[in-house]
Amino acid sequence: MIEHRIATILRSSQPEETLVVHGWVRTKRELKGFTFLEINDGSCLANLQIVINQDLPHYQTIIKQINTGASVEVGGVLVASQGKGQRIELKAEAVQVYGDADPETYPLQKKRHSFEFLRSIAHLRSRTNSFGAVFRVRNACATAIHQFFQQRGFMWVHTPILTASDCEGAGELFSVTSLNLQDIPRKENQEVDYSQDFFGKPTYLTVSGQLEAEIMAMAFTNVYTFGPTFRAENSHTSRHLAEFWMVEPEMAFCDLEGDMNLAEEFLKHIFRYVMENCEQDMEFFNQRIDNTVLETAENIVNNQFERLSYTDAIQILEKAEVKFDYPVEWGLDLQSEHERYLAEQLFKKPVIVTDYPAQIKAFYMKLNNDEKTVRAMDILAPKIGEIIGGSQREERLDILERRVLAQGMKPEDLWWYLDLRRYGTVPHAGFGLGFERLVQFMTGMGNIRDVIPFPRTPQSAEF
Repeated sequence: MIEHRIATILRSSQPEETLVVHGWVRTKRELKGFTFLEINDGSCLANLQIVINQDLPHYQTIIKQINTGASVEVGGVLVASQGKGQRIELKAEAVQVYGDADPETYPLQKKRHSFEFLRSIAHLRSRTNSFGAVFRVRNACATAIHQFFQQRGFMWVHTPILTASDCEGAGELFSVTSLNLQDIPRKENQEVDYSQDFFGKPTYLTVSGQLEAEIMAMAFTNVYTFGPTFRAENSHTSRHLAEFWMVEPEMAFCDLEGDMNLAEEFLKHIFRYVMENCEQDMEFFNQRIDNTVLETAENIVNNQFERLSYTDAIQILEKAEVKFDYPVEWGLDLQSEHERYLAEQLFKKPVIVTDYPAQIKAFYMKLNNDEKTVRAMDILAPKIGEIIGGSQREERLDILERRVLAQGMKPEDLWWYLDLRRYGTVPHAGFGLGFERLVQFMTGMGNIRDVIPFPRTPQSAEF
């Protein structure tokens, strides 16, 4: 017998085919000498119905072993289904139970469970419809990201997870050390003696691979990173994680206009790919999670993004007939409520805001001629606010050195980064996308902890 995944069987298999399936039992019911199982192997949202006749050898012994959560192998013949809701079902000729599940203690019974409860059993929650759909969409998003860049000749580069630099300058870093925390070596002035640490200097988990991506772009022109990043931000909101994945393309010989164009094409490509390859899952989210999911996706794919400067955005927000919780003033960063007003209520589509005040942006962003603003851009999306942040990078050595000093950083700590401006500097640009925020936006899930298999948050590092 040939083994098949359930998604393939439901999509294209025909009655009278003989095959083998593996999966986990979702439901079991016994009726008039037959046992009906619904099994799922994670390949799709739908289950495959298994029909077991009591004439099967060792029928009673096998059926007693099978409960919700049990893992099984079933061989048999496909037949046209007599019931509603499925085209075909599998008439079992051989059943093997790999692992049973005690119905008294198995926590996933056939009822609605809260997402908060499911977070406490993250080792099992992927077997539910909601999380099966989330992680299939997450996989499709990752596939689409690689496809987008590879088709355009970008090189995927692996940037370090351990680093001595703080790319964002925010200071929200996880320290990494091999020192004995019960007996920390100290200098005469009582400062920690990092010369005795593994790397000989303070070292952290990375907050971004951007600076290293710039290095690679100076040799390979177009590159992208896709890997884990970390923020030691003591936040308990539905939008923050301590460990998350970032996508960061970097393009040499590129300005802010090219950066914005690529970012817009990028988002549209991902949404289009997911809509084509996860249709059933997206319908599920639209019905069960957020009834605007499909509408939002269509909005992304079919609209040209609005573009305006930060200064224009501030003027619009100041005149808005809406009472905001946070102040609107030139020089202050836009808050989520401001971003969502622009994208949801005013333009009703994604918005790209450019040329932010230099004082609220990172040191590496290119200074405009007014010396007050930088060539930065954020893409604001309906329902979530900022989803992409990027900029043209400062390629002029003298201005970059001035910006580093202005933000209280030491040029000697970034000697290699400054060297890129000494030897063959070029205009270049890039952007960053928080992968989990993208998946949350796409699926309509209310909490970002529910779009990553094992969320890392303050006071929580289970699984």
